[in-house]
Amino acid sequence: MKYVFMTDVSCDLTQKQVDEVGVAVIPMEFQIGDKCYMHYPDCRMMKLDEFYALIDEGAYPKTTQINIDGFKRYFEQYLKAGKDVLYTGIPTGLSGTFNTCMIAVEELREKYPNRKLIAIDSCCDSAGLGLLVYMAGKKYQEGATIEELEDYIESTKKNIAHWFVVEDLEHLKRGGRISSVAATFGKALQIKPFISCDETGKLANVGKIRGKSHVIDTLVKHLKRDGENLKKSTVFIGHANSPEVAKELKKAIKGICKEVQLCEIGPIIGSHVGSGMIAVVFPGKRNLQA
Repeated sequence: MKYVFMTDVSCDLTQKQVDEVGVAVIPMEFQIGDKCYMHYPDCRMMKLDEFYALIDEGAYPKTTQINIDGFKRYFEQYLKAGKDVLYTGIPTGLSGTFNTCMIAVEELREKYPNRKLIAIDSCCDSAGLGLLVYMAGKKYQEGATIEELEDYIESTKKNIAHWFVVEDLEHLKRGGRISSVAATFGKALQIKPFISCDETGKLANVGKIRGKSHVIDTLVKHLKRDGENLKKSTVFIGHANSPEVAKELKKAIKGICKEVQLCEIGPIIGSHVGSGMIAVVFPGKRNLQA
C-alpha cells in the first residue's frame, strides 16, 4: 500500500479485527488512581477483565486525549517513510481530540508538502467507529486509493446507527450525561438509559428501558426499524464486560443481517459508561426516536 489507514483505540476493535483489515491504531491513555496506562487493541498493559473488576470495586478511571505531539509522532513515522496517511477516530461530538489532531495535521502538511495527510471526523462512537473502520478497512484491503477511501468514509460515516443501553448510571452521572437525581431514581427503579448518537457523534439520551428483560427486545426492534440493506451487511455488538448478554443479543439477531461480530468496550469508552453496557451498531438511519 502507498498509504496507511489509521484510527485510534477508542474504536474498540479487537486485535483480530485490526489485523483483518490492516488498520494502524493509535493507543490512548487512561488513569486509575495515581497510575497511568496506555490502551492498545491487544490490551497489553491491562486486560479488560482486570479493568472492569476495578470498576466493579468502585474505581473511577479517567481518560486523556491524544496530544499534538502524540499525533505528530504516529503520523510522522509514516510520512518520513514516504507514505501518505488517512486517519479517522474519536469524533468531535465526544471529545476534543480531533481538534487537537487537526493542529498536528496542519503542522505536518507544511513540513511534508509532497505527502497526503487526511484526517476525517468520524461522527461515530466506540463500536460504531469500529464498524466504520472495519467497513472502510475492507475497501482498503481491496486496494482503494486514499481518495476513494476518503470518499467512502465521508459518504458512510453518518449512516452508521448506534444504540446503547447503559447498566451503571454512576459513570454517566460523573460524566455529566445524567443528573444525580436521575441516577439515584434510575438505579432504584432499574431504569436504564437508552442512548444513541447524533450526526456529530454526540451521545443523545433518547429514552429509558425498565428491567433487563426488555434490553434485547428493544435493541432488536431498533435494528429492524433503522437498519438498511442488513442482509448484505455486518452488524457489530459491543459490550462492556457483559459477554453473556452480547451472545444472547447475537443469537436474537442471527438471520437479520449478513454477519454479526462482537467487540469489547475498552477503557477509553468504558471509563465513561461503566461495566455492563451493551450496544448494537449497524448501517442505517440515525433515528433519535425511542
